[in-house]
Amino acid sequence: MTADLDTLTESLRGRFAVVEQNLALGGCQYRLLKPRSPDELISEEDFNRDERLPYWADVWPSALALAERVATEPGAGRRFLELGCGAGFVCAVAAWAGFEVLATDYYAEALEFAWLNARRNDLPGPATRVVDWRAFPEDLGRFKVVAAADVLYERDYPALVAEAFRRTLAPGGLRLAADPGRRGAEPFAQECQRRGLSFRRLSQAPHFSGSVRHTVDLYELRPEAPS
Repeated sequence: MTADLDTLTESLRGRFAVVEQNLALGGCQYRLLKPRSPDELISEEDFNRDERLPYWADVWPSALALAERVATEPGAGRRFLELGCGAGFVCAVAAWAGFEVLATDYYAEALEFAWLNARRNDLPGPATRVVDWRAFPEDLGRFKVVAAADVLYERDYPALVAEAFRRTLAPGGLRLAADPGRRGAEPFAQECQRRGLSFRRLSQAPHFSGSVRHTVDLYELRPEAPS
């Protein structure tokens, strides 16, 4: 993506009702621009075509938990891939950590926000790619860290995401997945094991939204050691 920062900001403000969101992590303040509400972007036409819903348009608790873990990884000389980058908070944190970042999402608009939000924070804009997990590209390459936050919300996604992890991780690399207890988590673990990936929960992080309490599980996936 090679858009001028001011030009892209003006374009997104013209196409979306946007809000600013400030997030603190590791002593850094991140200024994000994002759509005001995912609900305002729901398209009946998109949903009827492929059940597409604009979940990308918010920064969910799982993204916060994943970003905290990514911030602890040394990024210099390493490539980072996010599956379903949304508005780009995790990718911005990965860029801050020094990774060479590839942001992917099903929505081209999400990639525009992800690039913009890195640049707004004086970070390198990530490379971007529209990716449909149902027709996964052969040429993405391999990455030292592959990460995904809250992507198990549809019935078919556990197998698709597990396969995307398998196909994109470099030898000796790290896979990270954050999930808020969705029903797809158990099938995802099974799909990972079928592909020779160990599935270990690293932590559980509480998150409160008003009176509602969420628990975000953070998982690490690695190739199983030969017996």
